[in-house]
Amino acid sequence: MKVELFIPCFVDQFSPETGFNMVKVLEKAGCKVNYNLEQTCCGQPAFHAGRWEDAREVAEKLLNEVSLDKTLVCGAAACTAMIRNSYDLIFQNSSFHNKYRQLQKKSFELAEFLVDVIKVESFGAALPCRAVYLDSCQSLNHCNISVQPRTLLKNVDGLTLLELEDNGQCCGFGGVFSVNFSQLSTNMGEQKLNRILALEAEIIISNDYACLMHLEGLIKTKDLPIKVMHLADVLASGW
Repeated sequence: MKVELFIPCFVDQFSPETGFNMVKVLEKAGCKVNYNLEQTCCGQPAFHAGRWEDAREVAEKLLNEVSLDKTLVCGAAACTAMIRNSYDLIFQNSSFHNKYRQLQKKSFELAEFLVDVIKVESFGAALPCRAVYLDSCQSLNHCNISVQPRTLLKNVDGLTLLELEDNGQCCGFGGVFSVNFSQLSTNMGEQKLNRILALEAEIIISNDYACLMHLEGLIKTKDLPIKVMHLADVLASGW
């Protein structure tokens, strides 16, 4: 299958190796991957900040850059939710609305695409560790993605997947929320980390790098004995 890959701006700027691993995983699954070097952002940061005109400008750029004859695979549930759901709001009564509707039907988050669309669940990955999978708010509430990443992780050799109670509770990032309410954001992140550490987990895994970046900042500040990894990095481990 030919796919367009959308690499989130957080990954592009702060963890480019994760973007390369997304390509490796998709290619190992048998896909021919196209990545447009001109892509930047889906528009979600501006959208959540209430700057819908700015978000629309960025979103129009994305729509002009993707090919509708291919499936769009997004490296984050947050971007998937923005494209599949929020574009409906910013493109109402717009000349881009029909194009958005076409793209909406062909946009998938990485784990969702692998498990539900092309039915590939194992990549021969190996990562001996105790890990927690972190469900992001966007995954659960906007994309209904939870089973798919766990299905992939259960096929990673040596990985013991631990389940966190109240995993659906926000990590505290929330985009501009973490800026406007920094102390509350920090408190929420620390509560999440305390519950994860109580399970003696060694790694936190998620499909949303923004959540991981938020928690990693707290981990480094407090020098906690735990690491974070994007799902794509885990699937590309041990090859």
